[in-house]
Amino acid sequence: MNQNDKKSVLKAISWRIIATSITMFLAYSLTGRLDLMTGIGIGDVVLKMIFYFLHEKAWNKMYFHKLASFLSNS
Repeated sequence: MNQNDKKSVLKAISWRIIATSITMFLAYSLTGRLDLMTGIGIGDVVLKMIFYFLHEKAWNKMYFHKLASFLSNS
């Protein structure tokens, strides 16, 4: 893994921490319950990782091939 890849991984992790912290803060602000805040925070991380993975797979399978074909014909 090169330096740019390492930087991207660290940036993704730091952003996920910030984004999940915001979600957890809002959950606690709205409910006042630490158990809900924790559950929502964990669910946020897990679901977003799953949906990102699915999005990435779909993007690579469908869109990339169409884009590559379009660009090669231009």
